Amino acid sequence: MMRDAIPNVTQKVGSEAEEILALQLRALRIEVEREYRFHETRRWKFDFALPEKRIAIEIEGGIWTRGRHTRGKGFEQDLEKYQAAMLAGWAVYRCSPSMVKSGEAIQTIQKLFEMRG
Repeated sequence: MMRDAIPNVTQKVGSEAEEILALQLRALRIEVEREYRFHETRRWKFDFALPEKRIAIEIEGGIWTRGRHTRGKGFEQDLEKYQAAMLAGWAVYRCSPSMVKSGEAIQTIQKLFEMRG
């Protein structure tokens, strides 16, 4: 078996909410980059980004299960990341998986997309 034929099992697969949002964005023909690294020296990434419009989309998972985003250290690190992004001119839209599933998130993203021309 050729080495190239072996799938990369360590590659990150998006959450259910990320996959739903990706489909919603595609349906509206809004092109985004996933796992977009926006900072020159930090390893920070946005779940989704529209670099030409400087719109970042973050789906905050684990909010009901005391996930990383809701515990002290993770919350502080997220604030640092969002602060740096906003100082660099990014509009950072944060939403929950339930907002994605209900359609509320895609409606907001569409408005942001239109507002940013």
